[in-house]
Amino acid sequence: QVQLVESGGGLVQAGGSLRLSCAASGRTFSSYAMYWFRQAPGKEREFVAAIKWSGKSTYYADSVKGRFTISRDNAKNTVYLQMNSLKPEDTAVYYCTADRTYYSSGSGYSPRPTDFGSWGQGTQVTVSS
Repeated sequence: QVQLVESGGGLVQAGGSLRLSCAASGRTFSSYAMYWFRQAPGKEREFVAAIKWSGKSTYYADSVKGRFTISRDNAKNTVYLQMNSLKPEDTAVYYCTADRTYYSSGSGYSPRPTDFGSWGQGTQVTVSS
């Protein structure tokens, strides 16, 4: 199991950008698919983006498609989430998680928090209007 630490959150104006990072411990990082979720106040945690262990396949929630980009650097055991054209509704705590299963867009399945066993502490993203 990997240990995860998110960073890069902050306060940004609508239309701005942020890049989140998630550093993972362990020598088996490259065998895990990586995921980003977010949780806004009073709402359930929701799927944002996923990337396969090779980095060659990605999957996005419709709400962020075309604005967010997930990527990974297996040499650095790190996954990133580049967020552009941010909106106030993107305000949330962002979490990363990992699993050996990659839920692809072709599966028609939207990953749920209960599919995952370990989480980082999260990083706060606040978008002002």
